[in-house]
This record gives sequence, structure tokens and C-alpha cells, in this order.
Amino acid sequence: MGSEGAFQDPMPTPTLIDSHCHIVFRTFDEDLDAVAERWRNAGVASLLHACVEPAEIPAIRALADRFPELRYSVGVHPLDTEHWADDTQAVLREAACADDRVVAIGELGLDLFRDKNLSEQLAILRPQLDLAVELNLPVIVHCRDAAEPMLEELRARRAQGCCPAGVMHCWGGTPEEMHQFLELGFFISFSGTVTFPKAVPTHDCARQVPRDRFLVETDCPFLAPVPRRGKRNEPAFVAAVATRVAELREQSVEQVAMDSTANARALFKLP
Repeated sequence: MGSEGAFQDPMPTPTLIDSHCHIVFRTFDEDLDAVAERWRNAGVASLLHACVEPAEIPAIRALADRFPELRYSVGVHPLDTEHWADDTQAVLREAACADDRVVAIGELGLDLFRDKNLSEQLAILRPQLDLAVELNLPVIVHCRDAAEPMLEELRARRAQGCCPAGVMHCWGGTPEEMHQFLELGFFISFSGTVTFPKAVPTHDCARQVPRDRFLVETDCPFLAPVPRRGKRNEPAFVAAVATRVAELREQSVEQVAMDSTANARALFKLP
């Protein structure tokens, strides 16, 4: 009767991992349960919540209690140097060792776009990199207009045998820069910026990155993908990132979801 198709199950939603989000921010206070329902409906099986300074850690830990699919990092953002104190490395160590849901150190890094205090940023970057090596955890790297000093730091550490694994989150560099970080063993993570029409270098990177070295993320509540650009971002929208990466790589969304999910699980040792 031609009606068999009407009773077939729809195609399953590809499993995705939002490898970088900030749902602890107040912008999610009013509707976080609805946000969670949307990410689950979008196929987001796991989230990695980044930390920008130690005062966030208790609230992020509470979110991990509330949402069993959430894992998190501990660290200090390069634009939050004022939150670094003499005991901060010890605070981060204690937090990481106290909860096996801590799967990374960060987000750490260098940002010379918004601030030029390179020496201060390096002063808080280095003890966090040391801690990651000590605890055998990967790092989540924020690097904006700072590829050269970041590469210099990581190469020096590799020469000494103390360079951690990690991911260059919210990638916005050139293909040449990307290949240098890949040579150091780092993963490349694409955010909503890959959907922006003028982000040509990022598009080229998405085409060129090896299938076993890329992740997808939202960096929510920031950088919502097209067509929601300028609005609040949320974990469900990682599906739009994966869709654009698939278009650029001339692959199916299912393939990109499979590869990025496998890569995130491998890097962060996710279940």
C-alpha cells in the first residue's frame, strides 16, 4: 500500500561531543534543563566544560553532578591572570585529583589579541603545563594572535620531554600554523567560527586536518554558528559545526560525527 516508509524509524541522530562549553555562565540560569533536553535531542552524548579560573570549580562540579554526561577541566584562562596566586597550582592539583571527572587542564594559553602582557601570561601558562605533565592530563589551549610564542614554548618542552598532549580549542589560525601544532601532537577543534563565511583560513584547515586529529565544539555561550550568529550559543548547536565541517571535507555528517567523537574520547579518555 506504499505506507511502509511511514512507519520506519527516522535516521538515528549522529553521536556528537561538544568538546568545549561554558554552561556555568549566568546566561544559562533560567533554562538549563531545556538546554540539556535540546543537546540530548541533537545527539550530544558528552560535554567537556572548560574552566577559566578556580572560583568556577565548585559550580562546574555541581553541574557534573547534575548532568552525568558532563566532564570538565580545571585551569586559568590567559586573560584571567589576576586570578593566579601563589597557591593556584596546588588548588588546581587538588581539584583534579579529587574528582575523576576532571579530564584536562585548562583552558590555558596565550592571547595577544586582547592583551599584550605576554610575560604575565607565560607566568601562569608554564605551571599549568607542568601540572598537566605531572598528572598525565591533556591541556585545552586558548591561542589567539599568539601562535609563535605558543609554538616556541611547546617545542622547548618537547625537546625536554615534558610537552603534554592537548587540543587547540576554537581554532582560528592558518593552515601553516595548524600543521605546526599537529606536528607537536595536538588536536584541532573547530567551533561556530567555521560556519562564518569570511573565515577562509579556518575553512582551509577543516579541509586539511587529518581525520584522526580534529574535534568539534561550541565554546558556548559564545560564537553561535550561522544562522544563529550573534545570539546565545548552546551545546546542541555543535551539530551545525559538524555539518559545516562535513561540507568542507566533502564527507557525510555521520562520518564527521564518528571521527570527531572518537577523537574526543581518545584525547580526554571519555566513556
